[in-house]
Amino acid sequence: MECYLDNSATTKCFENVVEAVIDEMRVNYGNPSSMHLKGLDAEKKIKNATKIIASSLKCQEKEIIYTSGGTEADNMALIGVAKAYKRNGMHIITTMIEHAAILQTAKSLEEEGYEVTYLPVDNRGIVDLKALEEAIREDTILVSVMGVNNEIGTIEPLEEIAGIIKNKNPKTLFHVDAVQAYGKIKLNPKKMGIDLLSVSGHKIHAPKGIGFLYISENVKMKPLINGGGQQRNLRSGTENVCGIVGIGTACEQIFKNFEEDNKRMRELRNYMLNLLSDIEGVSVNGADDEHSAPHIISVSVEKIRAEVLLHSLEEKGVYVSSGSACASNKPAISATLQAIGVKKELLDSTIRFSFCVNTTKEEIDYAISCLKDTLTLLRKYVRR
Repeated sequence: MECYLDNSATTKCFENVVEAVIDEMRVNYGNPSSMHLKGLDAEKKIKNATKIIASSLKCQEKEIIYTSGGTEADNMALIGVAKAYKRNGMHIITTMIEHAAILQTAKSLEEEGYEVTYLPVDNRGIVDLKALEEAIREDTILVSVMGVNNEIGTIEPLEEIAGIIKNKNPKTLFHVDAVQAYGKIKLNPKKMGIDLLSVSGHKIHAPKGIGFLYISENVKMKPLINGGGQQRNLRSGTENVCGIVGIGTACEQIFKNFEEDNKRMRELRNYMLNLLSDIEGVSVNGADDEHSAPHIISVSVEKIRAEVLLHSLEEKGVYVSSGSACASNKPAISATLQAIGVKKELLDSTIRFSFCVNTTKEEIDYAISCLKDTLTLLRKYVRR
């Protein structure tokens, strides 16, 4: 049996997404900037996808800018705002548990003279709201907080964060990396006080290489990519029509049974947590149900290295990860696990299970069975 429980790294494309993308490649292959019928057809496909996405966020279509994925969207948000609002200030706030796309971009801005404050979190991974309020200044131009942590699944109190920001400095913009949140929790940027929001397609069963950035109509932005002026001069270059159609189709599918699918994922999560609680030497990281996403479980296993456990499970057809897939080829201790206070001896002994709308109870049972068998075998070789 093959059991794929690494959906936070990437998801399998929906079948209707595959069909839609192939159709674009074979039939509707025109350049959306061309004036002839093929070009107009491609432009219509983009508009249709944008309408679907805008509806999911209850925003205007002109507020959606397509990117190559979540990383570019994060870069665009931070750098684009930093350069557009430089005269207002050069102070940015983020957290210690952000994705590398935020943390590395923040560090690059520091090298250009910007000041960045990195907020601490509690042992659940929830940002310190008092520290946030104290950190906001007159020259703070942007606060960036991840909606759902990609390693431990903690949901941040986004509306509360937005309220603190706007009460302390109404001019400060609020960006949310929603790569793990979109399609998993309810998001309404205007209602929640979010000015910018990043999304990646391959986390919601769309192809890799496509994502988007929601930019509120009131936000100024300096483009990262200059050229032909596509996408309101904010991101030049011929649009990835195949990818855009793919993410639009996936978005429509994801939100068709949103409540039902996420309820089922949460039930599966709780079911797996219950089974994990019976395994000796296994502890769960992150928040409880109220503050946890429905699709992520992070566990630390005493005296067993994550890499060894990961490959042992792989041999049985169970696919998991040892943290953020974006950093999996660069072995390093997780900043997120350190920030939430995971014991030093468990930092290199943590794996992540992540579900999708197609995950089944049978897969969970099989994964737990394999985990138990693997731990029994591996512990025979552990020095006591």
